[in-house]
Amino acid sequence: MFSRRDFGKIALSAIPLSAAAGAAKINSKIKGVQIGLQSYSFRDRPMAKAIEACKEVGLGEVELWQGHVEPQTPSGPAGREELRKWRMETPLDTFAKVRHQWNDAGIELYAYNLSFNNSFTDAEIDRGFEMANAMGVKVITASSTISAAKKVAPFADKHKIQVAMHGHDNLTDPEQFAKPESFAAALEMSKYFMINLDIGHFVSAGYDPVEYIKQHHDRIVVLHVKDRTKAHGNLPFGQGETPIKQVLLLLQTSKWTIPANIEYEYKGEDAVAEVKKCYQFMKEALA
Repeated sequence: MFSRRDFGKIALSAIPLSAAAGAAKINSKIKGVQIGLQSYSFRDRPMAKAIEACKEVGLGEVELWQGHVEPQTPSGPAGREELRKWRMETPLDTFAKVRHQWNDAGIELYAYNLSFNNSFTDAEIDRGFEMANAMGVKVITASSTISAAKKVAPFADKHKIQVAMHGHDNLTDPEQFAKPESFAAALEMSKYFMINLDIGHFVSAGYDPVEYIKQHHDRIVVLHVKDRTKAHGNLPFGQGETPIKQVLLLLQTSKWTIPANIEYEYKGEDAVAEVKKCYQFMKEALA
């Protein structure tokens, strides 16, 4: 498995910007529903290889995981300062080149996944929005906390970039985004705060994603699609309790333009082969 340091070194140099100039846009919109990928699904390889994997699967939209861009740093305070220094000092044209690499492969870079937490300084938060702007995305997705979100809100307003809070299934920690009430609290902080609904985690937390999407589709800007049960965690699509088909059909019939991004997290032999299975399951659900 490649380290995040490997990702940082390789991702920006492995594909010449002109190598795939003029590449046709990959169309992974099925019956009106945009199916894409959270690039964390290909966390076992650097960004350049993740791009090739997306092309092989046939996915034309991606939410870019920060681990495909940032270097790996040691744990502890020294490593945290090293990462902060990298974020603050890396030229912004580095991030513009990231977008070109995806675009040149025919893949739309829809969102950047940067998970703000309480260790971020104000300057570091501001820089995160500058990175997103340089990548040309209007959405940042974040596995964050309520207290970190309060720090981020003024910067979302300043940069006019949406921040979509990602939910998990931890119902005991009031800092976590898991309950509908926690999402509601974030939406009150800024008009640019949105929801990145992980329908698998939402089911594990005991809620119905179909009904929630019906009620809050105007503030949901991206879905993470995975199949889960509370008892067994992540499972191959079709083996858990997540109503994947019903969610996709809801997007289709309602004509809501919310990307449904595969997030492959269950244990499988090969990430590309498993993501292909996930994509096939979703295509058949919409057939």
